[in-house]
Amino acid sequence: MKTLVLEPVGGIAGDMVLAALLHAGAPRAALDDGLGKLRLPVSVEVSDVEVSGIRALHVEVRAGREEHHHRPWREIRELIAGAGLPQKAAQLAQDAFALLARAEGRIHGVPPEQVEFHEVGALDSIADVVGAAMLIDALGLERIYGLPPPSGSGTAQSAHGLIPVPAPATVEVLRGRPMKPSGPGERTTPTGAAMLAAWTQPADVLPELTVESAGYGAGKRRWPDAPNLLRALIGTQPVKAESMWVLEANLDDLSPQLLAVALEAALAAGAADAWIAPLTMKKGRPGHLLGALASDSARPRVEAALFRESSTLGLRAARVERTTLERELVTVQTQYGPVQVKIGRLQGRELNVAPEFEDCRRVAALHGVAVKEVIAAAVAAYRGTASRA
Repeated sequence: MKTLVLEPVGGIAGDMVLAALLHAGAPRAALDDGLGKLRLPVSVEVSDVEVSGIRALHVEVRAGREEHHHRPWREIRELIAGAGLPQKAAQLAQDAFALLARAEGRIHGVPPEQVEFHEVGALDSIADVVGAAMLIDALGLERIYGLPPPSGSGTAQSAHGLIPVPAPATVEVLRGRPMKPSGPGERTTPTGAAMLAAWTQPADVLPELTVESAGYGAGKRRWPDAPNLLRALIGTQPVKAESMWVLEANLDDLSPQLLAVALEAALAAGAADAWIAPLTMKKGRPGHLLGALASDSARPRVEAALFRESSTLGLRAARVERTTLERELVTVQTQYGPVQVKIGRLQGRELNVAPEFEDCRRVAALHGVAVKEVIAAAVAAYRGTASRA
């Protein structure tokens, strides 16, 4: 199972996440593609630095023109929704900003819809979140862990004046998750905290992992008690049964069109799987079973999506265990263009080879050929590549 671990050694901020992911091998092209789709007047400068003798990357996102930092949450949400980003990347970005909006709403006593971001609404912060979401999507990750970030201490300047550190927004975003004590200074920013809380499963220590690459993202400040680095470890985890939630509802009053919308919303919210099945309900009424499979961290988002898009007044939840193969996503070149192929292995032995259907459908439409021809070409291209390896 391809896994990312984010370890805030000295802190975490949006630019540090970008830097750590790039240093760990995420493709710069994915970052540029996402920012291009947003059409933000920003540039990204990446430089090599050394922190405590450790080679790292530092990223600086610069706005191309003077701009206000005050943006309502709804404006950022619409900007992301209309950018045409890959589905997973768009959902990750929306999740991070939605979490920030709820946190700011609690602090200021207003609904999330009325929240107006200040520093977090700046172009560089938007670029940090969307850029990092694009990099995570490009890596084809199946699981992300986050270790406790340092709390910092003291005060910091903000649009509202002096505020305590950790910032109130950081505290609200990380509510329910541990922070570790540290020296003074703002070590964990609200943006970095939102990425950690919205995208990762909490872990107290480094989980079992066969490390394939490591990256270090450096912050601007230098601390006397810790290197100001965010470490990103990418690797694989052994196949184990993982605890999941099955969420279900019986429905007899929702049209098939809206059922399909609810299923897609559950998947977009982070469900590992979702399904619709026919059933017979009380009084002999025909109905449908709407179900989803979700991890602990994704359960609240998936439940919210099912409630929002369906007519159910309640959801059943049951614990199950899921065992998965080790998975790898590779890109092969076919006569029709590049196609991603998912490889499934058990203890290193290859068991399944499955081209990504949406890639095949897109390429088939572009060249006017049958989808099954592209699928066959992708499998053949992978087999040819594997035999030469």
